[in-house]
Amino acid sequence: MAPSDSATAFVPGHVTAAFSVHRREDPERTGSRGAGVATSHGVTTTVAPAAETTVILDGTDTSIEPVVRVLDALGVTARVTCETPLPIGAGFGVSGAAALGAAFAADEAFGVGRSENDLITVAHVAEVESGTGLGDVVAQARGGVPIRLDPGAPAHGRLDGVPATGRVEYLSFGDLSTAEVIEGDASALSAAGERALASLRERPTPDRLIEAGRTFARDADVLVDEVRAVLDAVPGAAMAMLGRSVFAFGTALTDAGYDAAACEIDHAGVRRR
Repeated sequence: MAPSDSATAFVPGHVTAAFSVHRREDPERTGSRGAGVATSHGVTTTVAPAAETTVILDGTDTSIEPVVRVLDALGVTARVTCETPLPIGAGFGVSGAAALGAAFAADEAFGVGRSENDLITVAHVAEVESGTGLGDVVAQARGGVPIRLDPGAPAHGRLDGVPATGRVEYLSFGDLSTAEVIEGDASALSAAGERALASLRERPTPDRLIEAGRTFARDADVLVDEVRAVLDAVPGAAMAMLGRSVFAFGTALTDAGYDAAACEIDHAGVRRR
């Protein structure tokens, strides 16, 4: 395909309920096991050829390291424009969505000619090497309510999913540093994540996902006060990893009186527009 003036891709957001960290020397094999939800609120990324790479997020010049790494890996420079209704740095996979969207849009805009799995791998490696995520990219590429059975990019990771459709609500109080958590000693967190995943695999339902996520947040000692207060008030809510955020299926948050944003489970995954 010949290069075009620009190209656009959409990637769903992703909230993780529980996870465990798995590091290897090869970043393609590095990743996480766990489960979460792909959301119809996501990131729309437009890539246009340019003399040097710039990134604009919601109208503001910014630096999204995984996006820059993606373009470097594809050997191109571009103006990248990302738009999202999601809160930034708050557990909704914005950096992974931007990286994955940049990969798919750049492939079209520049006629790179990579396969889907190659592009997902480029974005996954960019996230891993940036320290901004371990499992969002592969989950966002799949869509739905993905269960990450094996860590890593598509050649190494193995995915299943919870059969579910419908409404997702979320509420955010701000960001947490993903890098500080996943780059440090994650042994206790990972042990909690493995227990949560085992529980979900016994009964892969939306209710069990929420239950596993709530238990994980407590056992991994990642709860913050604002989130703890919501979880105490709403048994059907779980923490979004990693952020000062909560999510729930249906209308659990609004029924409890919270002014929550609402979207749907996104089953389509990454797609060009």
